[in-house]
Amino acid sequence: MITPPHDIVFLTSEIYPFSKSGGLADVMGILPLTLSRLGVRVAVITPFYGRLSTGHYPVHLVHENCPVGYPWPDTTADIYQADYHGLPVYFVERGEYFDRRNYYCTEKGDYFDNCERFIFFCRAALSAIRHLDMHARIVHAQDWHAALAAAYIAFWRRSDPFWAGVRTVMSIHNQAFQGRFSYRLFEQSGLPLEAWNMEGVEFYNSFNLLKAGIAYADKITTVSPSYAREIMTPEFGCGLEGILSRRSADLVGILNGADYSIWSPENDPVLECTYSALNPDGKQDCKAYLLDMLGLSPGLEHRPVLGFIGRLRGQKGIDIVLDIVPELMKLNVGLVVLGEGKAEYEARLMSIMEDYPTRVSAIIGYTEELSHVIQAGSDIFLMPSRYEPCGLTQMYSLSYGTPPVATAVGGLRDTIVPYPADGANGFIFDSPSPAALLAAVREAVRVWEDRAAWRRIQVNAMQTHFSWEQSARKYMDVYASLHGDLASQWRIR
Repeated sequence: MITPPHDIVFLTSEIYPFSKSGGLADVMGILPLTLSRLGVRVAVITPFYGRLSTGHYPVHLVHENCPVGYPWPDTTADIYQADYHGLPVYFVERGEYFDRRNYYCTEKGDYFDNCERFIFFCRAALSAIRHLDMHARIVHAQDWHAALAAAYIAFWRRSDPFWAGVRTVMSIHNQAFQGRFSYRLFEQSGLPLEAWNMEGVEFYNSFNLLKAGIAYADKITTVSPSYAREIMTPEFGCGLEGILSRRSADLVGILNGADYSIWSPENDPVLECTYSALNPDGKQDCKAYLLDMLGLSPGLEHRPVLGFIGRLRGQKGIDIVLDIVPELMKLNVGLVVLGEGKAEYEARLMSIMEDYPTRVSAIIGYTEELSHVIQAGSDIFLMPSRYEPCGLTQMYSLSYGTPPVATAVGGLRDTIVPYPADGANGFIFDSPSPAALLAAVREAVRVWEDRAAWRRIQVNAMQTHFSWEQSARKYMDVYASLHGDLASQWRIR
């Protein structure tokens, strides 16, 4: 099969609406599409999971038995394709690796063969680029699952003319997740022995897939300017601050955007009542609906309701929230939590619900629809993250007129203007600690009680926009730095 040439081919382990476990899927669902609308020839390659959602976008086979050669010479993959609003999305299918209930793990932990799965994915994706004649100029790998692609290309282009002109970009969405495995798996990866060194894939005698991407990609990006600076420090670098500092000239922080075709209270079909910055009254109806749906006290219509949506893990600071619930209840507020994660935090939430049955509601799990309802129905959004590469939920809370109370880290620092500054759209605190969070919530509640002041913050929040087009143009600058002719090509279009 001959396909049209592609300037950029993204490799990603998930992409909304086909697969999603977190923010990576949201980014991949909109960034390639935005680039395509700007005239960039883009394609995406991703695994064909057993839980793939394909109902609205028919998938068809485009290459049967595409040779991969991992872990045995005759191993192959089937390549499928869907058209997503004009964006070609290719799926790598191999049942024993991807036809599973979950993407990466079960409740007991990571799949034992995750390294083999994503070695296979990277090699199969690169094989698909060759065998489908994609003519890729740049391969853009996302997170550790796709990072080995940059290393393969770096070595292959030394001797294989097909890869000689291909350049690579590595995007880090969360440096805490690196894909660390044993040396035995490096031996089976197909990379040459010279890659096993401190400036290559070796990390304290383990095989580090994210480090492979950092070491061998031509450019490295991450998802906010602040996070780009933070990951070069011991506090946030997770052991990779050294190699990132040495590659600082090739590291760029580009703030994510928000998809307002999905996350806007003006046109959200999930909401009880739509509203806007100019006509915000419908937000109160959304709040009443949320309280009624969750069986919370109707009296909370006249008091602040705090919302938290995220993984129930230390990174997101859910333990900090749980530690201050008794003090929050003294402020006569409500609390709604949506998420899943560590069993310890899930159990604590269930216990707290029993203690405050009309004031606290916790939903273990996640649905996109409920996330919208909570964003619209809450007054204040809690985001006490210990680190946050970019964060998307605070962008959504701003759009829904639910000012965030957040830690001053990563993308939270880049997106929230803290009260009482001019143009304030939320509240920031420095230390991810119970005392600091409680003080910030008290301040937010105090301002909430001043209806005129609160309305100004709400309007500022709802008028704050993070354009994906602006972000996409910054990625285009990165690509053009690797292939100068692309810039003139895009200007012609």
